[in-house]
Amino acid sequence: MKIYIVSGLGADFKVLERIEFPKHCELIFIDWLIPEKNEPFGAYVKRMAEKIDDSEPFCLLGYSFGGIIVQEINQLKPAEKVVILGSIKSDREKSRFIRTGEVTKIPRILPVSLFNDKAANVYAVIRKLFDPKNPKLLQYFKVRDPYYLKWSVEKVSEWKFEENPNVIQILGDKDIVFPIRYSNPNYVVKGGTHLFPATKSKEVSKILSEIFSGKIEKVPD
Repeated sequence: MKIYIVSGLGADFKVLERIEFPKHCELIFIDWLIPEKNEPFGAYVKRMAEKIDDSEPFCLLGYSFGGIIVQEINQLKPAEKVVILGSIKSDREKSRFIRTGEVTKIPRILPVSLFNDKAANVYAVIRKLFDPKNPKLLQYFKVRDPYYLKWSVEKVSEWKFEENPNVIQILGDKDIVFPIRYSNPNYVVKGGTHLFPATKSKEVSKILSEIFSGKIEKVPD
């Protein structure tokens, strides 16, 4: 079974490298594309989906913003299974912080220059949100094109989506980017911050082994 994978906002696949997938799975990573000027979100998703061969069965897996992208791709090219790590299944699961950006439109009016490497305050916010105790946090963020970063923040805050009950959601209970209290995930990683795919890889590997072996359980309410 092929699994097409999209990593998190600005992140390469290093954040997922410690995860062990079942041996029968073939992993295909979809790299982030730089959005074209004023490119509609749907057009961007379509470009991201071009790498997927839907002439045979496949699965989708996305982390963080990548979780949003794979759910959008699934509408164009339906997958056997869609798994999201540290992500949300609909706009109803957005945190108050993200909703504030949606209502005020602040991400849209922020200058692109705010997202360059010299904007230390932006990376201070990233540290606080993703994993404040992880000194190596920025090693996971390799896609630093300012326009891409600004565009991505806009799209997360503006995202509108109806929940697909077939999407399998895995969340960390210490995640403050997408707090668990707004969601009802299929699996919960205890002690997991937003970087749980990297910091709790053994737990994630066990869950994914279960999911891709065909066994799916719902976390009790």
